[in-house]
Amino acid sequence: MFGKILIANRGEIACRVIRTAKALGIQTVAVYSDADTHALHVQMADEAVHIGGSAPSESYLVMEKIIAAAKQTGSEAIHPGYGFLSENAAFCQLCENNNVVFIGPPVGAIETMGSKSAAKQIMEGADVPLLPGYHGADQDPNLLKDAARKIGYPVLLKAVSGGGGKGMRQVHNPNEFDEALAAAKREALSGFGDDDMLVEKYLQQPRHVEVQVFCDALGNGVYLFERDCSVQRRHQKIIEEAPAPKLPDGIREKMGEAALRAAAAVNYVGAGTVEFLLDSTGNFYFMEMNTRLQVEHPVTEMITGQDLVEWQLKVANGEPLPCRQSDLIMTGHAFEARIYAEDPANEFLPAAGKLIWLQQPAASRHVRVDTGVVTNDEVGVFYDPMIAKLIVWDVDRQRALARLDRALAEYRIIGVTTNIDFLRRLATHHAFRNEDLSTDFITRHESDLFEHSQPPISLFAPLAALYLTLRRESQPAPSSDSRSDPTSPWHTLDHWRMNAPCVHTEVIVVGDIEHTIDVEKVGLHTYRTDIGNASFTVSGQLDGRDLTATIDGHKRSAVVVEHAIDSSSAISLFTDDASFEFTVRAVDLGEEVEHDDGSGFKAPMNGTVVEILVNAGDKVATGDTLVIMEAMKMEHAIKAPVAGTVNEIYYSKGDLVDGGADLLAFEPMDS
Repeated sequence: MFGKILIANRGEIACRVIRTAKALGIQTVAVYSDADTHALHVQMADEAVHIGGSAPSESYLVMEKIIAAAKQTGSEAIHPGYGFLSENAAFCQLCENNNVVFIGPPVGAIETMGSKSAAKQIMEGADVPLLPGYHGADQDPNLLKDAARKIGYPVLLKAVSGGGGKGMRQVHNPNEFDEALAAAKREALSGFGDDDMLVEKYLQQPRHVEVQVFCDALGNGVYLFERDCSVQRRHQKIIEEAPAPKLPDGIREKMGEAALRAAAAVNYVGAGTVEFLLDSTGNFYFMEMNTRLQVEHPVTEMITGQDLVEWQLKVANGEPLPCRQSDLIMTGHAFEARIYAEDPANEFLPAAGKLIWLQQPAASRHVRVDTGVVTNDEVGVFYDPMIAKLIVWDVDRQRALARLDRALAEYRIIGVTTNIDFLRRLATHHAFRNEDLSTDFITRHESDLFEHSQPPISLFAPLAALYLTLRRESQPAPSSDSRSDPTSPWHTLDHWRMNAPCVHTEVIVVGDIEHTIDVEKVGLHTYRTDIGNASFTVSGQLDGRDLTATIDGHKRSAVVVEHAIDSSSAISLFTDDASFEFTVRAVDLGEEVEHDDGSGFKAPMNGTVVEILVNAGDKVATGDTLVIMEAMKMEHAIKAPVAGTVNEIYYSKGDLVDGGADLLAFEPMDS
């Protein structure tokens, strides 16, 4: 086996390869760009080599830099992951020229399958079912249009060298053809440097089913069953599952055998995926072959119990496949949901930002998280915005779906917009549960999947009120001097009033809307909260970020996180049903008082105390700076809103402070 390998990739796939390599006793070398200097894959690897600027064209796509890093570190082989150089025949050849093993298929297989046109011609000779279409070299627009007429509309225009949905257009009638062809060619030329097109019959509501194949250099080949990848946005997969549900009798074996014929036709070695379109009658048609490990390979691992990266390493080392076809058994059902920093409501546009807080579901034999990021990492603009892959398994599809819903509810992220809530709506949709799958699933159910309104204030305001109250009551009481009675009600924080109810008012802001909440203590840790015309009896406990609440007899739990947003403090509240973000409006100490930015004496963000400019007992004037904090390379001054006395300081210089924490106790001067 190899003693050392280099991973020519980043993010979750680099971390994934490193884990298996370490388990096999193989040393690992990571490569990284400027943007990835502190990335998780760099920390996990035994060695790491800087290869250039943040843009892939300056680092991960520069073949010579990858080879130089491999030779510099004495790496015997290179694992390309997926994306970047993983299906680049020139890079595969460069590895061979430099006596470095490419952990993937041979050059010829990559070249052949990299051309959709050439691949279709070879598949036809290998008796692999093909969609009716034109795959010829003559690219005369009139010839292509005539081919579409003969095939019969609707048709699909596809870039010969394309992938990921680029250079692809549906055409439903002859009047649309010229404009669609011009647009597809422009996109293909921009994305791949090649504007040659093929024309295929477009199936109405097909399923996207792919077969995982593996071949060794000794002539052995197996298929590790299939995955359904029908649920897609922008022709890119978003939820995958294995095995594919509702396959007609005998289709699994026929697809597997056809996939092996496809691999054998190009003398394939290593992991590959043969993708098919499946129509409603059970007919399937070759689409393309991906000559690399797929993003969705974990669902296959979950139902087979095999480590496909380990298989890759063994096959690349010249060893035979670990299993024969008869040894492979499917057990249970698995789903993979791709967690993206993107905004589904805005056409799934990527959303860059900092992962201020990240909580993943606990790993178990049922739940797996493949990720390459941790809290405080940046989701930048240079790379794919995928944060993680959430993979779940159980004994059948229904139970696996329940696992997926629960795990998505436990996946909590602050700092960037994500697709987590969208994935939950998708996974719990009645059509998805009923296995009504097709590649246009999201379009067909758009009104349900994108219907997202803010839950009513009555749903989360009682939780918010309880959290704010328990947090306030847990704060240290102001100091009493030697002449004061420590039991005096004037030194309590329960808002006791003589001859009046003990009521505290909070004003929370959700979006641009303010909500006033009155909280009256009616018992030990029990409160009546009034929000508008609604009234609730609330009790509970706060343990760090974990809030347990009983609202009118209904027990609920939530996770509450205070954090910085737009240079001020915000609070995110996560329940099993939804998440909410709000801010607390500062208390007005008087109309004639000039306030600063309203931060009061609470930490406006998670950060570090860099300066404390006062001591306990100091008298200060309005506007005096008391404490300076720093977070995200930005300083924030906490100032006195009115003249008064600093009674106590709760932190020291250099301390890390959670956003929203009280920094000091302050007593305003009598007006």
